[in-house]
Amino acid sequence: MSSITPSEDRILACDIKDETGLNDFHQLPDLFGIDIDKVGINRFRIPMNYKSEDGSLINHDTEASMYIHFPKGKAGINMSRLYQFLQEEAAKMHVSTKFFESILNRYRSDMRDEDTDPLFKKSYLKLRFKYALKQKSLKSDRWGWQYYNCILEGQNDEGELKLFLTVCYEYSSTCPCSLSMSKQYEYEHSSNKTEEGNGMAVPHSQRSEARVTVQLKDIEQFFIADLVQLLRKAIPTETQSFVKRVDEQAFALLNAQNPMFVEHATRRLSEALNSEDKIIDWVASVEHWESLHSHNAVAVIRKNHTGGLK
Repeated sequence: MSSITPSEDRILACDIKDETGLNDFHQLPDLFGIDIDKVGINRFRIPMNYKSEDGSLINHDTEASMYIHFPKGKAGINMSRLYQFLQEEAAKMHVSTKFFESILNRYRSDMRDEDTDPLFKKSYLKLRFKYALKQKSLKSDRWGWQYYNCILEGQNDEGELKLFLTVCYEYSSTCPCSLSMSKQYEYEHSSNKTEEGNGMAVPHSQRSEARVTVQLKDIEQFFIADLVQLLRKAIPTETQSFVKRVDEQAFALLNAQNPMFVEHATRRLSEALNSEDKIIDWVASVEHWESLHSHNAVAVIRKNHTGGLK
């Protein structure tokens, strides 16, 4: 009597072998007949070279996500090829528009099991990394490193390439309503209209984040530093990396000059992003991690292209 269970028998009964003689379940027929939007892997770590605005190459520890659109017909894909091809292309060139073109074309063609198979319709590559830029202090003539969480993403849709850059930008937001009420109280206290408190009131402000995604035609014509400069222009109260007392005071003054709700922040971003011709499309979300409330304030705005970024 066989000791093999029915479920084990199904696992062992694979008629297709790979070149080493091992069972190859990827080649088995698709039992469902259903397309899958994305199949692949994420959190694959790899050091990659990125070109900065001054032309130098900087190596960043990167987390890569790689996918293809998988049509009905076969059971699965050979996922190791995704990062094999990524490593091969990363060894030949730095991250660029050409790099995305090459790797996404390879995903559509070289992920096939047979040359006679049709090209995969779509391929995707997303690269996550931290990018450091020097940030000058506000007043003390010092500087520090500011780190930005960034994503570079490429999509190939039947030969059409789309490129996206996302930057997370941290800033301080002072509530206009709270600022107004604080000044109203200080005026009333100085005018002897109230004896409550000690004559000083502090408006609530908080660390905040803008997550901005832009669509670009060429990622070597518009760099991370270019986008950061736009964000600094729109929202000048960026959190600081190097602070002496004079810088702290200057930051307090800067916040008082730029009070903002999430509604103000998104509209400021809209004006700045629409001013740059190299940006095809964009979407921005902001979140203020409230110091007064136990909930957060959020707003989302986009360029409003028909069929554009959501």
